[in-house]
Amino acid sequence: IVIVWDTLKPNVIAQDINVYLDANGQVSISASDIDNGSTDNCSIQSMTLDNSSFDCSTVGVNSVILSITDVNGNIDTASATVTVIDSISPIVSTQNITIYLDANGISNITTTDIDNGSTDNCAIQSQSLDMTTFNCNDLGANTVTLSVTDVNGNTNSLTAIVTVVDSIVPEITCPADFSSCGPEITVVDPVISDNCDITLQ
Repeated sequence: IVIVWDTLKPNVIAQDINVYLDANGQVSISASDIDNGSTDNCSIQSMTLDNSSFDCSTVGVNSVILSITDVNGNIDTASATVTVIDSISPIVSTQNITIYLDANGISNITTTDIDNGSTDNCAIQSQSLDMTTFNCNDLGANTVTLSVTDVNGNTNSLTAIVTVVDSIVPEITCPADFSSCGPEITVVDPVISDNCDITLQ
């Protein structure tokens, strides 16, 4: 009786790879992505990974282990590096708004006034506007740019229209009533004020 044993483990060869998150912030790999030509003296039965799913929380370098089992139950492993990359820029959504100057002829806006539900496959880190303060010189339509940056440094931007309106009417203070019978009288000009520039006529 000759009993033949196969005691040789598979020769596991792994490779490092880069993977990119999708629009949902996820990516999956298989053992064949990591395998780089592993062999066995008989034949390989199965290949498995200890981690095959990645998301926004795993952006960067990740270590995975490739395990290979041959048809006779011998097992060996090798490690590899999976670098997860987020290359998708935020989807910027803006809205046009109308603002009104205050008593000082000024009006301020923030990113929340212009943002209309911008999204990202991971998460938004910051938003900024190229113009946030408006005055009497900006009456009418103004184009502003909203820039959005995600947690992985991807940036995108979109414009919106800010219409500046001055709805505060001027104030006029007339001089006190007087009477004079002289041949020449002097009338004091009314006192006028407004949040923007005005002209006395």
